[in-house]
Amino acid sequence: MYSEVTQDVIYFLEQSLLDDWHLDDYASQIGYSKYHLSRIFKQETGLTISEYIRKRRLATAAMYLLHSDESIIHIAFKLHFQSQEAFTRSFKELLYNMPPGKYRKQMRTLQGMEEKNMNDFEAIKGWILSGYHPAFYEMKTDGQVFHTGTKSGLLTSKTDAGEEHFGTMMQSFSANNWKGKRIKVSCFLKTEEVEKCGVWCRVDNASSDVIQFDNMDNRPIHGTTDWNYYSIVLDVPKESASIHFGILLTGTGKVWVDGFKFEEADLSVASTNMLTQDKLPLEPINLGFDED
Repeated sequence: MYSEVTQDVIYFLEQSLLDDWHLDDYASQIGYSKYHLSRIFKQETGLTISEYIRKRRLATAAMYLLHSDESIIHIAFKLHFQSQEAFTRSFKELLYNMPPGKYRKQMRTLQGMEEKNMNDFEAIKGWILSGYHPAFYEMKTDGQVFHTGTKSGLLTSKTDAGEEHFGTMMQSFSANNWKGKRIKVSCFLKTEEVEKCGVWCRVDNASSDVIQFDNMDNRPIHGTTDWNYYSIVLDVPKESASIHFGILLTGTGKVWVDGFKFEEADLSVASTNMLTQDKLPLEPINLGFDED
């Protein structure tokens, strides 16, 4: 399964962001040729392995700038940029639209204002908290843990959440722009001591009947995991009216999410729909009830 290969690659990338590894090193660790890894990774994530490493190193640099007093040149060399100039150019042009020094000053000022004035549990634009007893869960943005950019979404349980409870950070939108297409929903997740969690997506018709659904229940995430890539592939039939998606946390734990992406998938990409029925026989059988 391609996503398993991609997840193996990302696991090793995340473990070695501060190491001076090369594509051959990852290939030998995972057991595939570097050409196969490169092709599958690009097909699955839309990024080359080099682009992924560069973006994650820049995001790690942003965290160092915000939460440490290390010098810019030390951060640059720590993340394997050849010079402070090369680091500054990549930081500004590829991800953050400003040089590292300005980013450190402005973001620390903004972060201080947010910590002073913001209620951690106020609404996040576009997202709602739902589930079974959602009062046992909290959602907020996290400016200290993120995959890329400056923040991630965090869904966390309260101490009294039991195994029978679940919470979800979710959105809903019209299916009009996706009717007749196969969609791929992907994101990056990081977890801490979760009993069970995953990404989910659902397609409903105008009567609110569920016609496509996947919540990763057959491949859930448990325990503590570093950032990795997860995806769901569903069809959006012509009768579809709405699409709903988010992250699901059952029981206790914390799950961070970043970089949700919706894209049209080719029909050669297998659907993960969990509502598929067993194949029906072509003709009725045992009509006289005489067969054992």
